[in-house]
Amino acid sequence: MQQRRIGDRTVSAIGLGAMPLSTKTDRPGREDAVATVHAALDAGVTLIDTADAYAVDESEFGHNEELVAAALASYGGDTSSVLVATKGGHTRRGTDWELDGTPAYLRRACEDSLRRLGVDAIGLYQFHRPDPETPWEESMGGLRQLVDDGLVRMAGISNADVAQIDVARSIVGPALASVQNRFSPGWRFSADELAHCAAHGLAFIPWSPFGGVSAAGSLESTAPAFTAVAEELDVSVYRVTLAWHLAQSEVVVPIPGASRPASIQDSAAAADLQLTPEQLARLSGA
Repeated sequence: MQQRRIGDRTVSAIGLGAMPLSTKTDRPGREDAVATVHAALDAGVTLIDTADAYAVDESEFGHNEELVAAALASYGGDTSSVLVATKGGHTRRGTDWELDGTPAYLRRACEDSLRRLGVDAIGLYQFHRPDPETPWEESMGGLRQLVDDGLVRMAGISNADVAQIDVARSIVGPALASVQNRFSPGWRFSADELAHCAAHGLAFIPWSPFGGVSAAGSLESTAPAFTAVAEELDVSVYRVTLAWHLAQSEVVVPIPGASRPASIQDSAAAADLQLTPEQLARLSGA
């Protein structure tokens, strides 16, 4: 598979967003979920994105991290090249999503993620979302401390604007490796952040590259230009969408969610799909 860079690591151009394996009310059973992760690995995927808050509710906090760890442990092949990216800063109250960006909370969350993932240091630890109650500089200081203390090898931020990216760069320093923002055919409002990442050598990791769990199933009707190109190439609209993401910049590493082996297998194939300049022009104007 085509490769890309996140910090000092080389990873597959297409990653696996593991969130649907834990947060969907109709999520797959454990055996099927593990099979989905294994299918991703078989397809050459070496980036898996998870988070401590990915669970149906507060009672299962950490469910997704534990699932990813179990899937990696039970895989028959070599997983030494797999980068597991997790996140902290979101909390759960019942089924609600809340925020805590204080350094003290990030420390506890990171330590708990280390335990669930069964590692000595997290390969990529991302601050999940800005907390309005905590100054961004304080959250970034907490993230930097996790790096300095050896709990985290690389740091990332998520749902950040250009100004926040620059503050993170100044505080976290060279350990800052990535920005994970929402970006899809129907949501291109992070284009400035993507360009900023490209200018400064940061990986840009689009979350919900198909528009999100609720919108992905209707992508064929909501993104007709992408559907037309897919019909021309006799591939899925999802594969075309990911190829379009990859064509935005060499720093882009999409993480499509999947809850079935067939879904991630199709997504992984996007790394080998070349769109023509004419097709890209049509999709850019869509």
